Amino acid sequence: MNGSASSSSAAPPLTEAIHSQYDSILILDFGSQYSHLITRRCRELNVYCEMLPCTQKIADLDWSPKGVILSGSPYSVYDEGAPRVDPDVFKLDVPILGICYGLQEIAWNHGGKVDPHDRREYGQSTVQVVKTGDKRMDALFANLESDEVPVWMSHGDQLSKMPEGFEVIAKTATSPYTAIAHKERPMYGIQFHPEVTHSPKGKELFEAFVTICGCRRNWTMSTFIDKEIARIREIVGPKGRVIGAISGGVDSSVAAKLMHEAIGDRFHAVMVDNGVLRSNEAAQVHKMLSEDLGVKLTVVDASDLFLSRLEGVEDPEQKRKIIGNTFINVFEEEGAKLEREAEEEEAAALKAGRAHEAKGKYEFLLQGTLYPDVIESISFKGPSATIKTHHNVGGLLEDMKLKLIEPLRELFKDEVRALGKLLGIPAHLVGRHPFPGPGLAIRILGAVTRSQVEILQKADQIYIEEIRNAGFYDDISQAFAVLLPVRAVGVQGDKRTYDQVIALRAAQTTDFMTATWFPFPFEFLCKVSNRITNEVAGVNRVVLDISSKPPATIEWL
Repeated sequence: MNGSASSSSAAPPLTEAIHSQYDSILILDFGSQYSHLITRRCRELNVYCEMLPCTQKIADLDWSPKGVILSGSPYSVYDEGAPRVDPDVFKLDVPILGICYGLQEIAWNHGGKVDPHDRREYGQSTVQVVKTGDKRMDALFANLESDEVPVWMSHGDQLSKMPEGFEVIAKTATSPYTAIAHKERPMYGIQFHPEVTHSPKGKELFEAFVTICGCRRNWTMSTFIDKEIARIREIVGPKGRVIGAISGGVDSSVAAKLMHEAIGDRFHAVMVDNGVLRSNEAAQVHKMLSEDLGVKLTVVDASDLFLSRLEGVEDPEQKRKIIGNTFINVFEEEGAKLEREAEEEEAAALKAGRAHEAKGKYEFLLQGTLYPDVIESISFKGPSATIKTHHNVGGLLEDMKLKLIEPLRELFKDEVRALGKLLGIPAHLVGRHPFPGPGLAIRILGAVTRSQVEILQKADQIYIEEIRNAGFYDDISQAFAVLLPVRAVGVQGDKRTYDQVIALRAAQTTDFMTATWFPFPFEFLCKVSNRITNEVAGVNRVVLDISSKPPATIEWL
């Protein structure tokens, strides 16, 4: 086993199976920070949708959408090099909805005019629905109880001339063409953003649009399971084997259980203990997957190797790369052992005349890629600027002979959690907060040593334990402790100490694009601080991170 699967060796795409069984909406992304939320809103209505860059050629599309949504964008339609949609989109005989820039792109392509407005609209606004008397044109706002609708605006341009064949269906005091509809075709444009939570009636608008599209609302995890298991079995065949790297997080655990349901003990999971996991994590994951869920799992203790390579390293990007590269080394070595065992097992079965019992070789690699990972790579300008190096199965090499299987690559995190529950994974495990691939190494600000890891493990364990005891865990999207690279003077046991500082972080978010800090009660913070400073040797001070995202990120490194 050398490295990782290239795209040429990937298994048949999951999307082929999905499009053959579910009605789908195509979302064309023009670079808006909100584009992925459009996808989520449609999925929440049990309608499958897929996001592609706005440069997608319709002639190259190998499936037929039931509707198309054009996203917003940070660009202006009149900018040089502004993103443009394939004009063939407007030749599709399906409903089209343009949001913000998408509205302006529709207008631009149909003889309208867009100009910068003298006053930028950003934030809460109220639109006035204008009823035309035409049932089809009024259908977009048909689910609303009032003609006064609170919405979220984010634009500096607006229509200054109506496109040909359209009528106004909503307006504001400063924008006479806030929403438009074509007189003959199911084509709509809106200047506001219904996909964000600040537009409280956004769900009703999307629900109206999927109804206009005539979509069957049958995209659920209960229907997904059986179909995906059947697809995996078809790909792997009756004898093929699959190996998978398990981090202990929700994604890899759910992917492992799904694979086990599909092919049983022909799937072998490998978990590498890199020495920077949470307290007792390797043992907990082994119990959950191997003992409770029946997944064949090997845990490799490589903590000494990882910690030796991390010695003296403080730069977070360097930490990530060291952990990723070392993971590959360890995973390759373990994979080679499993391949040798598989070959010996197959040879023994053939020699004994039991060819029907012989299993095949390891041909596939399971990876827990999620849809947000896919979305990040589809920008029409190329991937967005790297804020942090992503760690996905340690980073994959170019020359791997295994074929990738990514059963979760079309799912969002909430869909994966729902899938995990249906597969029998306990709720407290599928509901666990996200944990970064490089583990505690990027929550230790400074050099990583075994003693530093132990300090952070203990502090983090106390923090999470008290959050669970107080009943806050499910109200928080992500919570963790950080070990700071500073020391502070303290008084413990009637003597002066000069010890380390722990920072506590707890974020609330629905999409991890923006976040606020969780407002703990004073009594809770007192209890956690007292426990950490009393029970964790080497720590004499605890601070609380009350930064929102933006300007801060959720993780510190």
